[in-house]
Amino acid sequence: MLTLFRWLLRIVSAVLGLSLLAGLVLYWFLSRSLVDYSEDFTLPGLDGPVEIVRNNDSVPHIFGASDHDVYFALGFTHAQDRLWQMTMLRRTAQGRLSELFGARTLPVDELLRRLDLYGLALQSVKAQDDETLAALQAYSDGVNAWIGQVNAGARGRGAPEFWLFSPEISAWAPADSIAILKLMALQLSSHAGDEVLRAQLSLVLPPERLADILPEDPGKGVAALPQYSQLIPGALPAMPVKTAALPLDPVPDLGLAGASNAWAAEARRSAAGGALLANDPHLGFTAPTIWYLARLELSSGGVIGGTIPGVPAVLIGRSDQMGWGLTTAYLDDQDVVIEKLNPANSAEYALPDGSWAKFDTRQTIVTVKDAEPVTLTLRWSRNGPVLPGTHFNLGAVTPAGHVAALSWTALSAADTSMTAAIRLMRAQTVAEALEDGRLHVAPAQNLMLAGPDGIAMQVIGAMPVRDAGHPSQGRLPSPGWNPAVGFKGIYPYEENPRFVNPEMGILGNTNNKSVDRPFPKHLSFLWGDTQRIRRWLTLMQTREVHTRESFIEAQLDTVDPTSRLLLPLLGADLWYTGTPAAEGTPERLRQRALILLAEWNGEMNEHMPEPLIATAWIRAVMDRLIRDELGPMADKFTHPDPVFIERVYRNTAGAGAWCDVIQSAAVETCTDIARDALDEALLRLTETYGPNLESWRWGDAHQATHDHAVLGEVPFLKWFVNIRQSTSGGDDTLMRGKTAGEGPNPYLNVHGAGYRGVYDFADPDSSVFISATGQSGHPLSRHYDDLGELWRRGEYIPMSLDAELARAAAVGVMVLTPEGD
Repeated sequence: MLTLFRWLLRIVSAVLGLSLLAGLVLYWFLSRSLVDYSEDFTLPGLDGPVEIVRNNDSVPHIFGASDHDVYFALGFTHAQDRLWQMTMLRRTAQGRLSELFGARTLPVDELLRRLDLYGLALQSVKAQDDETLAALQAYSDGVNAWIGQVNAGARGRGAPEFWLFSPEISAWAPADSIAILKLMALQLSSHAGDEVLRAQLSLVLPPERLADILPEDPGKGVAALPQYSQLIPGALPAMPVKTAALPLDPVPDLGLAGASNAWAAEARRSAAGGALLANDPHLGFTAPTIWYLARLELSSGGVIGGTIPGVPAVLIGRSDQMGWGLTTAYLDDQDVVIEKLNPANSAEYALPDGSWAKFDTRQTIVTVKDAEPVTLTLRWSRNGPVLPGTHFNLGAVTPAGHVAALSWTALSAADTSMTAAIRLMRAQTVAEALEDGRLHVAPAQNLMLAGPDGIAMQVIGAMPVRDAGHPSQGRLPSPGWNPAVGFKGIYPYEENPRFVNPEMGILGNTNNKSVDRPFPKHLSFLWGDTQRIRRWLTLMQTREVHTRESFIEAQLDTVDPTSRLLLPLLGADLWYTGTPAAEGTPERLRQRALILLAEWNGEMNEHMPEPLIATAWIRAVMDRLIRDELGPMADKFTHPDPVFIERVYRNTAGAGAWCDVIQSAAVETCTDIARDALDEALLRLTETYGPNLESWRWGDAHQATHDHAVLGEVPFLKWFVNIRQSTSGGDDTLMRGKTAGEGPNPYLNVHGAGYRGVYDFADPDSSVFISATGQSGHPLSRHYDDLGELWRRGEYIPMSLDAELARAAAVGVMVLTPEGD
């Protein structure tokens, strides 16, 4: 027995020793791609020495002898810290993900090939001005210089992920950067999906009920909207197809397209006497975040703010004189057009004059890992690329003998959005920045500005011209053979909404409706916010003058206007009612929940139970109101619509009819729905979090999901690459934390501010910013998630252009020297 014990001990020790050795060897291989921020390089292609000072938070401050060298160094720096992320963005835009990931990503590749974003980016290179072309080429040279260092030295293939997937990295080119901007346009666009959903609903709902569930503006109906079955004969109601989430899919789910906050105050509304600007763009969370903080010292002066790896520009940030921010404008720049096929020749489609035209057709081959290559036939009509029914759920609204094409302003072969971004960094006044916005094509954005000549907000992006007689005004897929359908051109830039130095001295946008203009210059029928703007107006109006701190307070505000609006309506006949109930009964649990909510101020604090109860209740109310009318299509509504629920509970235009369950003999009231929904919500929460509702925490459910886009679902590895944090906020708070809306935990925080910045031009170097994770894309780096805890707590880091401050306690100073010096 003693001998057996000794042998078991030896075996266990050997296994542990070998495991430790394997772990050390694995760590050594993976850590080879960690960047030494104090290492110097001698490189070809530089005009002079370049200094890259990474401050204590690993934010690079780049100083060079020329703008060419600064852009070169930015490319070098982006590649050092985010090479894997950059190559994934490029592969996505190119439609080449399946070369690495196999058939799982084939639908994504098919969509991107059909849209041809990369081909359009290639054509757009020649549309840039000379300065932008020089910046793009210098940046590409910098990226390629680091790729060359990875290939030449033992640098762990450039990123740990390249040990799991093909290590081949093709050279970076100017078109790659333009393609990433086009990819961002796709991620921030939602009108095509909204058109399809509206068409599906119009096939099953009468017009007055459609006006309830898809309200285009609070208090306004949509009586002029035609029935889709009349617009497209042969269209029939179809069961919605539930598809699994696709890895690296850039198409946003409904309700998860771009969102943002931005506001600015003139100097006269600032306590310190200088203009103020705050901005926090909202995107889906990833690890690392899409944003990379950087400072560039250009010939026109220093600029600092948020960049996107792969793009040679500070897209949001400030200089000494100017600050600029972005929010999604929700401009309707997409139209789904139904093309009628020639019954005698499916290669032709109908024109408005009754004749037939041939599709522009070519083939492309998608290489698929561990499978045969897939050949796609790409078709374009005069209205845009033809998409199969699997994309945007187009199959549900496209009758036999027809196909759907997408008109979209981002499908431009002369896209000068990159030139606009490069020029914006050099603007010294608001007037200059407004003029620079003229060149921006897509995605449409609200450009918020603050500078020496005041403040302004300008919608930038191509605004398509539509015929005043358009049958659906762009709200439904429309027949391409109708002469009134299709884009008729682009409006002059002067037609885009602009607000400069308003009388009140403050401008703001939370994706709310920004203009009230009739079609066709309406901008949009679809807006991203109806609630946050209410809270923002309250906070701005409570002060005569503002400070950096009051702007930070507003940016981090977690009071939910939706709960404040809806809970009094839902609980109108429930507060402090009912007979005493025994502990442990549903009635008693409901009474306890109602007492908590009655005393709650609407703050979505991560440490409180009330946000969880309120969110679950409102979700359950939404589902009960629409499930009987819509059936499986109700699954499309993953988030409650506060405008719809308010219409129902105020019985606006007869919307209270939604409370009656049409399949039952009884006539249910809205109070019945509210009571049953609360009981259901509490039952589900009790199953997950236990019976003591006072101990529930919103933050336990509302964790920010900064997940690795590729490895985030891989067992074991996900514990090292995903970043999960308990967070405050909610769907409609200014500190937005959009919930998943579906899945095992529908309350996960999946979409919010990956970047926050507040700029004070009374003392520019007191400006602050933060990103949601960290600067490095390497999971073994301490800078992979070091900013995340500050972001979670609502803290910031200095946003100074003071070179000496950057050098103080820098984590490293890297010098790039020209070859031959």
